[in-house]
Amino acid sequence: QTILCLPRSFEYSQKNAVLVPVAVLGVGGMLVYWLRSRHKIKTIEMGDGWWGSGERPLKGKEDESIRPFKIETSDKEIEDLHRRLEQAHYTPPLEGAAFHYGFNSSYLRKVVAYWRNQFDWRKQVEVLNKYPHFQTTIEGIDIHFIHVKPSYVPHGRAVQPLLMVHGWPGSFYEFYKIIPLLTEPARHNLNEGDVVFEVICPSIPGYGFSEAPHQKGFDTIATARIFHKLMNRLGFKEYYLQGGDWGSRIITNMAQMLPQSVKGLHLNFVFVSRQGLRRMISVMLGAYVPWLVGLTREDVRRMYPFIQKNIYELLRESGYLHIQATKPDTAGCGLNDSPVGLAAYILEKFSTWTDKSFLHKDDGGLESKYSLDELLTNVMIYWVTSSIVSSMRFYKENISKDPGLTADARVGVDVPTGIAAFPQELVHTPRAWAKETFKNIITYSYMPHGGHFAAFEEPKLLAQDIMCFVRKVEQL
Repeated sequence: QTILCLPRSFEYSQKNAVLVPVAVLGVGGMLVYWLRSRHKIKTIEMGDGWWGSGERPLKGKEDESIRPFKIETSDKEIEDLHRRLEQAHYTPPLEGAAFHYGFNSSYLRKVVAYWRNQFDWRKQVEVLNKYPHFQTTIEGIDIHFIHVKPSYVPHGRAVQPLLMVHGWPGSFYEFYKIIPLLTEPARHNLNEGDVVFEVICPSIPGYGFSEAPHQKGFDTIATARIFHKLMNRLGFKEYYLQGGDWGSRIITNMAQMLPQSVKGLHLNFVFVSRQGLRRMISVMLGAYVPWLVGLTREDVRRMYPFIQKNIYELLRESGYLHIQATKPDTAGCGLNDSPVGLAAYILEKFSTWTDKSFLHKDDGGLESKYSLDELLTNVMIYWVTSSIVSSMRFYKENISKDPGLTADARVGVDVPTGIAAFPQELVHTPRAWAKETFKNIITYSYMPHGGHFAAFEEPKLLAQDIMCFVRKVEQL
């Protein structure tokens, strides 16, 4: 019987000799695939779009020419503005209200008087035209941008292309003070290694001199795709990105969409959509044992008391957001018809978003950080292009969806990232929270002062931080 069992035993061991390695190889292969898939960079699908009027033409290729563009004005435009300013109606402010109820109408009278009698729009048009402007047609709409190259590049220095994207209620004009610091750093005592930039600043479609989308659904992902196409059309294969406010969201989407094209991402505002139990625990423990949840002392100083700084103050400053995310056209009609209403609506943001304490000042502290010429030039970009309504619609297109279900919410950012955290920003995002989305943070800077409109308010501080970040990325 033992002898009879030997052939069977031998046959069984032969089967084992084959099956075991096969099983090991199979399990090993699955493990390798799982590990590789974990490290595989997830991206947003680029897709395509059409935002022109009517249906997309079936035949004919889109005009990809890049056309020089010049901002112009006329006597008729200025006369119409002056007439409207002269006919403004005002409501007296409450005594001692400062900016607690919004834009103080006593100070608004002074702004309007300056606007009517001293502000020179023709002169400001010349200022706007000092940089080269262009337009090109992408996905059926005309995209406006400025493109500034360095006048002199020292031997051995590489010129880095940098796309800078504004937000609301700003414009490409926000970057006029930072552009010379980036394109000619030596002239401004910013000898930051071998970093020199050529800067491209587009207007978001529906803002300023970029045509507004004619179709519903134009969000930050569509904008990201259009700006990638713009950079490609300009001949750039790789480039750096910088932005705050909506610009931050747009360039983050660009990094999620084509990470191979983005050398680095620099943000002065961070969108963080992930919440849940982990975040709640971080908030609860952060005030008492911040080190346990990855917070620093500076994070604690900027974030707490949490309810006051992250709920009450944010609610106070975000009433506009609810209007624009639901029924933008209704309020927009009035703003588009009244330059005084438009100025009050826009400039109020340049007060409290620059410094929360400006709420207590009768003039909103506006002229402590900006000149009236600068502020009114930004307002005029919205006025002469009738773009306030289309700029407000951008909120409805982006916020009317569940933020947790959007394509970008499920995709991290793997490209090198730099974050400049300004102390007067609307909300503070600690590095520990930011790295849940941004997996490769190269620099995280607690800026000494400044608020939401960083490039407009603190151009030198922001330029230094961008240069520091890029220099580190180039050394990787």
